[in-house]
Amino acid sequence: MSKGPFLPNEFVPTQFSTTVEKANFGNALLRFLDANCLREFFTKRFYNRLSMTFGHIAHCDIEGFYSTWFTGDRHRLGFVQKLLHWPCHGDPKFTFSDVEHAVQQVMLKRNYLERYELQAAEALRVAELRELEHLEAKYRVVTDSQERPSEAMTPCTVEAEDVPPTTSVQMSLF
Repeated sequence: MSKGPFLPNEFVPTQFSTTVEKANFGNALLRFLDANCLREFFTKRFYNRLSMTFGHIAHCDIEGFYSTWFTGDRHRLGFVQKLLHWPCHGDPKFTFSDVEHAVQQVMLKRNYLERYELQAAEALRVAELRELEHLEAKYRVVTDSQERPSEAMTPCTVEAEDVPPTTSVQMSLF
């Protein structure tokens, strides 16, 4: 029984990979995305295959790849966007292009892009509100007029006698 939407008979074997391996990779990728890219699902075997699909590079090692694409909501969104925009080059007899295309179709049906866009937008909103609170605590000075809004609405008038007369002062800087 399949652990995802893909069955081996949907793919073409390559010289080095069976249709079962292709289906397993596609299903593992979708499980990983469904789990919001949890680190525990990012195994060495999964990384090895993923780093060779969708135009990815290895990023030196598994930790470099994971930290580049999955440590923040905006990073995960970038990953989803990259997968969806990848043109799936190559002949399925020699590449995983058939799996890439099938994964893209499921991602579109499941609306992954909108899901990850919402997560990234919410993370940004939370971070900006946190920064706003920090800056307000640092720079905002509470005055009496801010504590009593009715007084803040009263217009301020200055009488002529309240302003001291100006006198010219001449000084030497030397």
